[in-house]
Amino acid sequence: MISFDRGPLIMGVLNVTPDSFSDGGRFLDPDAAVRHAMAMVEEGADLIDVGAESSRPGAIPVSEEEELQRLVPALREICRRVTLPVSVDTMKATVARQALDAGAVIVNDVSALRFDPAMARVVGEAGAGVVLMHMRGVPQTMQHAPQYHDVVNDVREFLKERLHAAVQMGIAPDQILLDPGIGFGKNRAQNIQLLARLDEFLTLGRPLLVGVSRKSFIGEILNRRVDERLMGTAAAVAAAVLRGAQVLRVHDVAAMKDVVKLAQVIDEAR
Repeated sequence: MISFDRGPLIMGVLNVTPDSFSDGGRFLDPDAAVRHAMAMVEEGADLIDVGAESSRPGAIPVSEEEELQRLVPALREICRRVTLPVSVDTMKATVARQALDAGAVIVNDVSALRFDPAMARVVGEAGAGVVLMHMRGVPQTMQHAPQYHDVVNDVREFLKERLHAAVQMGIAPDQILLDPGIGFGKNRAQNIQLLARLDEFLTLGRPLLVGVSRKSFIGEILNRRVDERLMGTAAAVAAAVLRGAQVLRVHDVAAMKDVVKLAQVIDEAR
């Protein structure tokens, strides 16, 4: 599995989709996707996360065939050309299997193995890493007035249960990362609570992946468009590192590499 000996890692986001909230359509062409992956490697990414189905709020599901058509040509070439671990962002077991066959080594499943009963077997048989993320509902409905008793406790209990389920289904514990799912079925206040109390997830004993890059709660607080959220993202990434995040999923690799490095130095000085 991935080593965290050097501290928190940067996971570069690569969406080969026409409709992702931040960069939809920019990297749908396989050649453009490969060029962007190589650019993120040059900027200092530690991992590359490739997705071919948008999971933004309100996103419409795509067929397995369409997701594979978008994903596989770019992913195969990226895995051939980079030495970094490559992750595939998918909820579908067949897509995950083909991505792993093409060279990916991690499955980033926003459903936490719930939406496709074959996913755990695919991950376990491949000995792949897996990211288990919390999401309330599905992308089409997840932002419809999400309610929690205590968002941190509720999300932690969900991740605890999914971690146990994944192990029971044959996935080695040391292959599992956990993601509280900031922006997935949470409002602004709930997202802030998750960031402010992120260290409470460390009791689960697995590395935490956090994705805050350019998300809507940053825009709401700062009154900034998607393309104006770099500084807000930097603040949220720094907060996440100071509270124990070990993988930061970001769009702006070079800038966030600096943020993570400085936040790590500050954290180590405590």
